[in-house]
Amino acid sequence: MPTPTPPSAVTPENFAVVAVAASAGGIHGLVTLLEGLDSELPVPLLVVQHLDPRHRTVLAEILNRRTGLAVKLAEQDETAFAGTVYIAPPDRHLLVRPDGTLSLSRSELVHFLRPSADLLFESVAGAYGPRAIAVVLTGTGNDGAMGVDAVKSRGGTVIAQDPRTAEFRGMPEAAVGTGAVDFVLPLEEIPAVIRGLVEIKK
Repeated sequence: MPTPTPPSAVTPENFAVVAVAASAGGIHGLVTLLEGLDSELPVPLLVVQHLDPRHRTVLAEILNRRTGLAVKLAEQDETAFAGTVYIAPPDRHLLVRPDGTLSLSRSELVHFLRPSADLLFESVAGAYGPRAIAVVLTGTGNDGAMGVDAVKSRGGTVIAQDPRTAEFRGMPEAAVGTGAVDFVLPLEEIPAVIRGLVEIKK
């Protein structure tokens, strides 16, 4: 297992974080995404997948079996390390601070949702500016659209699954509709683009 790289060790010209949002159809989307990423990915991945708040989730265990990356439910005040996937727990907003530590919140629902992709994306935009990547996968509704606008306005990069290839097109379609998306891609092509963006230039 490679030694985790704290966010402060990532040089300013490199990307520092990837934030991913998914809803309906998202488990398949996340499996495909993570299977295509290298276990030595030089950034952390923060994930909002809309989950039933009434039940304990086994999403981390499912994804852990399908990827070389470490996958876990995010915990309050932990540091987000490279090569690790942090999933928002059911009924908690997931946010990240500029020092790379995570925050979980029970603040009010956003568009009837908690966790909210918009809040995650807005927090990575505020924390990392042009060093943030936001990814919107399959899902119903429009969660993430305001957030991708925030990421783009701070100079970050936005990727959306091509709505025509998404199991549920609402979320990626809303993201594309903002005009803030840099890459609109079939799901299978997204991991290669992420790898190309975050690869540390020697």
